[in-house]
Amino acid sequence: MSKKWVYFFDEVAQAEEYVGGDWEKVRGLLGGKGANLGEMVRIGVPVPPGYTVTTEACNAYLDAGETYPEGLNEQILESLETVEAKTGKKFGDPQNPLLVSCRSGGKFSMPGMMDTVLNIGLNDETIKGMIALSGDERFVYDSYRRLVQMFGSVVMLVPDEHFEEVLTAARAKAGVKTDTELSAAEWKAVAEQFKAIFKRHTGRDFPTDPYEQLNLATEAVFKSWFGKRAVDYRNAAGIAHDLGTAVNIQTMVFGNLGNDSATGVALTRNGTTGENRVEGDYLINAQGEDVVAGIRQTEDILKLKEELPAAYDEFYLICRKLEKHYREMQDVEFTIEKNKLWMLQTRDGKRTAQAAVRIAVDFVEEGMITREEAVMRVTPEQIDFFLHPQFDRKSILKAKADGDMLATGLNVSPGAAFGVIALDADLAEKWAKEEGKDVIMVRPETRPDDVHGMLAAQGILTSRGGRTSHAALVARQFGKPAVVGVTDLEIDFSKRQISVNDRVIKEGEWISIDGTEGELYAGKLPTEVPEFEDPDLMKLLSWADEFRKLGVWANADYPADATRALKYGAEGIGLCRTEHMFFEAERMPFVQKMIMTDKTDERKEALAALLPFQREDFIGLFRVMDGLPVIIRLIDPPLHEFLPFHSDLLRELFDLKIQIKDAGTLAAIDTLLAQIRDKETLLQQVELLHESNPMLGLRGVRLGIHIPELTTMQVRAIFEAACIVAKEGVEVHPEVMIPLTSHVNELKVQQAALMAEAKKVMAEQGIEPHYKFGTMIEIPRAAITCDQIAEYAQFISFGTNDLTQTTFGISRDDAEASFLIEYMEKEILPENPFAVIDRDGVGFLMEMAVTKGRAVRPDMECGICGEHGGDPESIQLCHELGLTYVSCSPFRVPVARLAAAHAALRDKKPSSPARKK
Repeated sequence: MSKKWVYFFDEVAQAEEYVGGDWEKVRGLLGGKGANLGEMVRIGVPVPPGYTVTTEACNAYLDAGETYPEGLNEQILESLETVEAKTGKKFGDPQNPLLVSCRSGGKFSMPGMMDTVLNIGLNDETIKGMIALSGDERFVYDSYRRLVQMFGSVVMLVPDEHFEEVLTAARAKAGVKTDTELSAAEWKAVAEQFKAIFKRHTGRDFPTDPYEQLNLATEAVFKSWFGKRAVDYRNAAGIAHDLGTAVNIQTMVFGNLGNDSATGVALTRNGTTGENRVEGDYLINAQGEDVVAGIRQTEDILKLKEELPAAYDEFYLICRKLEKHYREMQDVEFTIEKNKLWMLQTRDGKRTAQAAVRIAVDFVEEGMITREEAVMRVTPEQIDFFLHPQFDRKSILKAKADGDMLATGLNVSPGAAFGVIALDADLAEKWAKEEGKDVIMVRPETRPDDVHGMLAAQGILTSRGGRTSHAALVARQFGKPAVVGVTDLEIDFSKRQISVNDRVIKEGEWISIDGTEGELYAGKLPTEVPEFEDPDLMKLLSWADEFRKLGVWANADYPADATRALKYGAEGIGLCRTEHMFFEAERMPFVQKMIMTDKTDERKEALAALLPFQREDFIGLFRVMDGLPVIIRLIDPPLHEFLPFHSDLLRELFDLKIQIKDAGTLAAIDTLLAQIRDKETLLQQVELLHESNPMLGLRGVRLGIHIPELTTMQVRAIFEAACIVAKEGVEVHPEVMIPLTSHVNELKVQQAALMAEAKKVMAEQGIEPHYKFGTMIEIPRAAITCDQIAEYAQFISFGTNDLTQTTFGISRDDAEASFLIEYMEKEILPENPFAVIDRDGVGFLMEMAVTKGRAVRPDMECGICGEHGGDPESIQLCHELGLTYVSCSPFRVPVARLAAAHAALRDKKPSSPARKK
């Protein structure tokens, strides 16, 4: 017996048996549309008779050089005879013709990406039978012209605009606005013109043999699997290219047979809000394409209850039946022919993030799914929509139509923001704080000393930088929408303006950025700010918390961040960056004095002045995080980052020297000379601190060993704060993290000195809170020798941004701005390693570190505090590796909570997770 290539809709059980009872494999064999048509037949839903040609047939056809596999044509013809018997009609019969549709149907929904042909079987002879049967000549010629147009454009690749030109001319000649107003005679004339267009472009007459029509349409659907739009869609959606498409041949039913006929599409629940009511559109006396194409103004589905009440009541009950059967909100297509309802398709319905959450929770409360299923049905990306402002969709479409979308860059921090352009941090802060303006800070790139401007701004835009650049990290940390690496953006500081492809916008003028899409717009687009108080979301995340094994902590530098993190469900602070606190205006003079002096006493004086500031910072954090751990990373960046840019100092010196020429008095000259001396001293220190590769230079633990009094001051501030707050009755858990350890002796020396200072403080205060000392794993050598490090470190935290850089040997900002994009386009790298942890390299090192570290210290706390901590794929890896927690920006905490639950519910635990493909 030859291979079975064709299944009737009522043979879905056979298909299920063939693939071993796995419904996903049934979908793979029959396509989503074919499988669901079969399932609807199985549960008693009215479906027009038909059959499905399998995806296996499609792949065999394409593999054989576009030739039918053995037995396929015979099975199609035999199946058609069975459909004839079921309908009492005959394909190609002039008196009682059977008409069919030919539709694509892959395993995964790809709306509009592949081809469909309707009304197959019409020709000059069968038209007569259709007119006699229907008594409606206009309907028949309307159907015929649709066949010629669809067959021409889909099967023979005739440009569709030629057909549309004829329709436009016909409406104009008849003096009507819509196609539905054209008469039978006018449709007959249009059909003849369509056939002439067909012959002119193909060199042959329109095929009158119904079997040839069906054969060519089936082949066209097979070929459309590798059509450009289908390939592009699959690339974007991550759908495999080897699945193939099924072909569904189905008896035509007509919604354009008069006022007792209709066609429509609907969702079984509101796709925007998730409200439990059917929503959709329909048209009386129309075919399905009219609803989708917008040819006529559609009606709300609820009005169908007034126009065709019996059909609507049956339709509503079927919607409830389908939803209960699939245990999912459905997207359905239907046709009513002479008051008889037929269902043409059902599939899982698309929905907004808000609707996804509400529907999942409602389905649990209605007893249709479990809490586990509800958690798995909502994606981490959908949670993100609850946390960031979004532009109004209509405004976006209008801006694009008006040419106001200027450029695109990297979408590093989601959300929408508008504001006036400010080209430096000081101005951004001044305008925002003193004048109450909404500001977008625009810079070539940002540095730590831009933080005050970034905090004041509504959003951040840079012409350089990558996904883990400073701008990206800080933007995500504080929930600021950001677009970075906009290569078309030019900034002219002398003219205080930006330009994008010759479009010039002055400082102080409005722009809008979409950090979710990575888009830059001219002007002020309105935003919608969702509240993170949705009761359904809170309920869903509470269920997620029940299932996850990973802790979810937050990166937070200030009490306000910590408060937000707690609101979003954080269970601790996994990273407090102490260097950010140094950049506040009242502290910078002491920081720069500490850097500039070569005298120990002066350095100690500067540090003594900084101590109260640091102590107050930590007091605030400990009070907010009552009873929860707070990991504080000691100073990490090189000291030159606290000083001005070398190029800025040179420019300022040049300007000052020019001003001397125009100085009118000796006093003015003396003032300028004093300023020049100060700038020259500062320049000399900047040059002294210059390093060819500061990322691998004097920073982290090396800086603490080189200037021990700096980190000793920080530890004193931490423990004084902890003791003060503990005496207030607050439960404190400080954890001191030493950054950038590469050799165990670095940790041994630095930790011994810092623990001595901590014990000294606790003795002075007369109280000893629970505390830990640990280190960051950011260097491959640290991961490889983690068993040695674990002799001293009570915890480790993976700084995956730097660990990725040092593992790959690349600079993240330089790479993302240049070759890394090319690498991903050419599939040299499967994805950006700064966005998703590289399993085979970085993941392998993490696995080694955890294994070796816990061999020495079994209860060792292991976490991650890079931005990967908020990435769902990376969280999956962290779960597999058995980490204690992931830490991310406060705005990613809800996302991480759900992603961690997903990882636990999948619970795949391979033997070597880091190398799992």
